[in-house]
Amino acid sequence: MVYRHTINATGYVFADLRDLLAKATPPRSGDRLAGIAAETAEQMIAARIALADVPLKQFLQEPVIPYEDDEITRLIIDTHDLPGFAGISSLTVGEFRDWLLSDAATTEALNSLSRGLTPEMVAAVSKLMRNQDLILVAKKCQVTTRFRNTIGLRGCMSARLQPNHPFDDLKGITASILDGILLGSGDACIGINPASDDPAVISGLVQLLDDIIGRLRIPTQSCVLTHVTTTLGLIERGMPVDLVFQSVAGTQAANRSFGVDLALLRQAHEAGLSLRRGSVGRNVMYFETGQGSALSANAHHGVDQQTCEARAYGVARAFDPLLVNSVVGFIGPEYLYDGKQIIRAGLEDHFCGKLLGLPLGVDVCYTNHAEADQDDMDNLLTLLAAAGVTFIMGVPGADDVMLNYQSTSFHDALYVRDLFGLKRAPEFDQWLFQSGLADASFRLSANPALLPDFASRLIA
Repeated sequence: MVYRHTINATGYVFADLRDLLAKATPPRSGDRLAGIAAETAEQMIAARIALADVPLKQFLQEPVIPYEDDEITRLIIDTHDLPGFAGISSLTVGEFRDWLLSDAATTEALNSLSRGLTPEMVAAVSKLMRNQDLILVAKKCQVTTRFRNTIGLRGCMSARLQPNHPFDDLKGITASILDGILLGSGDACIGINPASDDPAVISGLVQLLDDIIGRLRIPTQSCVLTHVTTTLGLIERGMPVDLVFQSVAGTQAANRSFGVDLALLRQAHEAGLSLRRGSVGRNVMYFETGQGSALSANAHHGVDQQTCEARAYGVARAFDPLLVNSVVGFIGPEYLYDGKQIIRAGLEDHFCGKLLGLPLGVDVCYTNHAEADQDDMDNLLTLLAAAGVTFIMGVPGADDVMLNYQSTSFHDALYVRDLFGLKRAPEFDQWLFQSGLADASFRLSANPALLPDFASRLIA
């Protein structure tokens, strides 16, 4: 279907819904690199006005990637909750925006609606929203998941303790874990990005995390962020795997470049569930995504990178994950050029993920060749905390020496928790108190006399 709008006697024509979504997207380098971005600000505004008049039903009739060509499209269409969609099915994209910002869009209403929304619908409405709109609506969403603790409760923000080491050195990793726990990080999970893909090395990391968590009785979960096939091999060998990790994208071809498809993810999900290692819940999957991944694999089908990212959330949603993480600035300035684009993308990703019913966290990050700095990340971190982000990263000094990018530190998590009065997962807070690392109000207040004993128990 062709879409049109005229501004100042200039008629703008958009070939189809895919083209309209791309031209309505706020400026970003990835879409310009792909040759699908609006050429002028006026064309972008014309696209947004035309998009506002598109009925939400149109997204079910006009997939941005054909149903017969892409298993992600088939997943989105085949699992769409028509009864859940019924209450807003008569709305246009613009009317849906107005409803989301109204008092009628309560937390309960949004929870009931989430499975009735497709990724393309939420991507479309995000393109009509200012940053404050994205924050306000995301704040109203509440998504709760459980494994050994409870993630996503109102008034809580979790942190993944990320103790990466360039040589996968167990002592170095353990030192980073000690640092993070003493600063209150790790309730989302303790998750290592391994430098090696050697299964023997990965096994050692899995066993290290299991030993620390078990010996100290920490109510959290571990994850070694290796390829899902490696994790399946570990499970078959009886290794103590908590969370099953995989990077995913929003098209079948992009996922193929990662070496996965939906059938493999289903197999991994079933394998993770079969271990029954969770104590308070059965959410066993951890997914990471990022705007630009489909474009970098030349697998975007002409779809803008933000809509592709929302489609990746459609993949994640099918597996009831404990955590989903948008690594927003990690791919580089070819896709998100500067701090302004990274901030906007982070707020979009959080909004879209939460509206689709996902426990969305954000790795507030940038690469060293991007036009961004830590002040930009402070701004995005603060905005996401105001929007109710599920979790962030806790990296020693905010500088990941293995992945070579800048993220958020243990102290950054302390900052936003203090600023907004946010707590950790309740089971984790209770453990900190019982271990003498926090006071009765769960503020970190470890008695210095306890620290040598705690450290010796952790590194034993």
